[in-house]
Amino acid sequence: MEITINNQSVHFEKQPLLEELVLSFTSGKINGIAVALNGKVIAKEQWTATLVNTSDNVLIITATQGG
Repeated sequence: MEITINNQSVHFEKQPLLEELVLSFTSGKINGIAVALNGKVIAKEQWTATLVNTSDNVLIITATQGG
């Protein structure tokens, strides 16, 4: 199945949970991460219960420090 993550098409063998997808994309780091699924922000508490479907669009944003 093909899912778009940060404007790049990524292939998955099985339907992933949003948490699995985020962990694989961020190398296991979840602090300072915000996720939108098809334009809707998903609370971190919902990641373990949210399945990502083929053709879904996921945006993963990582907070950075700076000034």
